[in-house]
Amino acid sequence: MNAFITAVIEKKTILIANEGRLLKKSFLGFAILIMAFQVNDFGDVVRQALIDAYLQVSVFVGFTLFIFIGMDALTKFNIPYVLDKTKKFHVIMASLLGALPGCGGAIVVVTQYIQGRISFGSLVAVLTATMGDAAFLLLAAEPFTGLFIFALGASVGALTGYIVDKIHGESYLQGNSKLKVEFEKLKKTFVSNFNIFWTLIFLPGFIVGLFVAFQQDLDQILKIPEGFSIVASLGLAGAILSIFMWSLNPLSDFQCSTDRTRDFLSRVVDTTNFVTTWVICGFLVFEIFMHITSYDLKTFFDIYLPFVPLMAILFGFLPGCGPQIVITTFYLNGFIPLSAEIGNAISNDGDALFPAIALAPRAAIIATLYSAIPAFIFAYGYMFLFE
Repeated sequence: MNAFITAVIEKKTILIANEGRLLKKSFLGFAILIMAFQVNDFGDVVRQALIDAYLQVSVFVGFTLFIFIGMDALTKFNIPYVLDKTKKFHVIMASLLGALPGCGGAIVVVTQYIQGRISFGSLVAVLTATMGDAAFLLLAAEPFTGLFIFALGASVGALTGYIVDKIHGESYLQGNSKLKVEFEKLKKTFVSNFNIFWTLIFLPGFIVGLFVAFQQDLDQILKIPEGFSIVASLGLAGAILSIFMWSLNPLSDFQCSTDRTRDFLSRVVDTTNFVTTWVICGFLVFEIFMHITSYDLKTFFDIYLPFVPLMAILFGFLPGCGPQIVITTFYLNGFIPLSAEIGNAISNDGDALFPAIALAPRAAIIATLYSAIPAFIFAYGYMFLFE
């Protein structure tokens, strides 16, 4: 799980804590680092995957996060207040908040439902529209595709929400608790001490990433002696530092980006590190599979193409943003079609599913199943019409 969530009834508070999380993160992170430090062909494959993931994807995700989290920090958008003032348009507002990159808006909407302030259709709308932190990755790599999926998610979410309210009524499975969300009181962490080093690598890494994107060999342009590569060194250093910081960060992944009490730079760095680690996982799945079997994973997906959108939709049922980032990484690398990415984007609920499962499990399960219906329709509709 991305967080350990408990309802403190006496205090009427949802306490989002992070117990037991660090050990799992450390195991995954250090497993990747151990593979990267192998001195054989396998190690070369892993290191190249880290370099490619950081310079081709992560630096642009970080740049996108600087913009979005910066806007969030400046505007201080009060979601509960907006929902309270737009009661006639809750389904539409919920779908728009869900379509925003990240999970912050969706998590707040879920807690508003648990408190009985919005309808079950609004809950379905926000979970249908939400793409979670995978949205940052898609927006950074393919902004037009990202905007298309955001618009599609918001529209499909609103339509589905109104249909569900029509079927069940607005008060279906609705709670009436007086809960509020509180994050664990930990604004700075041990890894925050490395933020300055992260920034010193990120800034030149972003410039190098631009050269890589335009297929320019910076080492050759700068006449770097053979046997050393600035490109590879920056990419590897950035990837290793990101994995190291993510592995030792005790905060849940959605607290990293959504907790406004934390400073701006820490939110950007921690969220980028989270996305980077899971992007690297996506790269490694493909590269290690190729290295061990000499079989192209894309060929496998091509053979079973009619089932790929269905698999992506089912993958979307997994709580959290990490698995969904892997699916988006597969799409961006051309392994799966856009129809599969559409299906996953609509069916996945990101981190918003955690508080819903913890405090309203029946509503969470039914809402997730409802989101699978439009995911199936639009994924296979797009496949049959355009692919």
